[in-house]
Amino acid sequence: MMKSSPFSNRPWLVSLLLASVVAVWMVTGMSGGNEQQDGAAPPPDATSVPEVQVRSQEAEWITRYVILYGRTAPARSVDLKAETQGRVVAFGAQRGEQVDEGAVLVRLSERDRKARLAEARAVLAQRAAEFEAQQKLKLEGYISDTLLAEGAANLERARAELNRAELDLQYMTVRAPFAGALQERVVEIGDYVAAGDPVATFVDNNTLVVTASVSEKDIESVSAQDVGAARLITGHEAEGKIRYIAPVAEAATRTFTIELELDNSDGNLPAGVTAELRIPTGDVLAQKVSPALLTLDEEGNLGLKTVDKAGRVEFFAADVVKSSNDGVWIAGLPEKANIITVGQGFVRDGERVAAVDESLDERVMTAESP
Repeated sequence: MMKSSPFSNRPWLVSLLLASVVAVWMVTGMSGGNEQQDGAAPPPDATSVPEVQVRSQEAEWITRYVILYGRTAPARSVDLKAETQGRVVAFGAQRGEQVDEGAVLVRLSERDRKARLAEARAVLAQRAAEFEAQQKLKLEGYISDTLLAEGAANLERARAELNRAELDLQYMTVRAPFAGALQERVVEIGDYVAAGDPVATFVDNNTLVVTASVSEKDIESVSAQDVGAARLITGHEAEGKIRYIAPVAEAATRTFTIELELDNSDGNLPAGVTAELRIPTGDVLAQKVSPALLTLDEEGNLGLKTVDKAGRVEFFAADVVKSSNDGVWIAGLPEKANIITVGQGFVRDGERVAAVDESLDERVMTAESP
């Protein structure tokens, strides 16, 4: 016979036991929940501001330049042509040779030109003697005014023939019109040339010209006789003056052609090569920074972010004055500026920040509470 359970006849004991278990569980759960809430991190402070590192630096006076690119060319270049006919018999200079003004470049055959010159001189002497005799006869009344006028005309005709013969002999020699170099010669020994035929190309490379184009926004910054510097692709550098500025812009490019004249009397500067032209336009206050500090604002403009005295971010568009291997010079910033060096990509213009000096690693200013 099975023994009955002590709870079988006492159901109120079961209810009491279950109520006790539930009460203990509730007390334990509430206590654990409070402990967890007490140990959790506090909610973030709604008044906290982002922290950035800044570098405090002062602006310096820097010369602003208009930088252009062009090419060097001889100051003058002429195509020499024969002024009379004849056969080429000799050269006085080789291609590329530097010569002085008046030097012989090409000589033509004289043929009978000296003989014709002697004949013209003799005819002139004859006409002069005849006219002198006619003048004496006129005084004595033996000839008329008409015959005397005819004698004067014959004399002038003889003088013209002599002058023509002398020039024809001079034209047998093609000479350098100025000091420079023989760029090209298009005739050889034995070639026959007529008056007007090309003979050679001669250039004045004692003076070079750098030709470049200035944009319409920079044209007001340059003027004639301004001093500029040219750096050739060969590494040569030279200074000169602007000798020409086009009065009208090119229709296609809206740019103005300018010419910078360089002294090349020593012959060190090559013509026809690429050159960088730098024209100073004045001094401005600028800050030297690393290009890595440049950032974009909400509108996509490239510039620098600084922190003002009130602890707010201030954005300045990049006005690059000068660039070098170790940085760029930016104009338009305050004379003394706190430039953000770390964190500029996470703050916006006008936002309050806490600025920390990058070198001292201590807070130099704290944003005011709103």
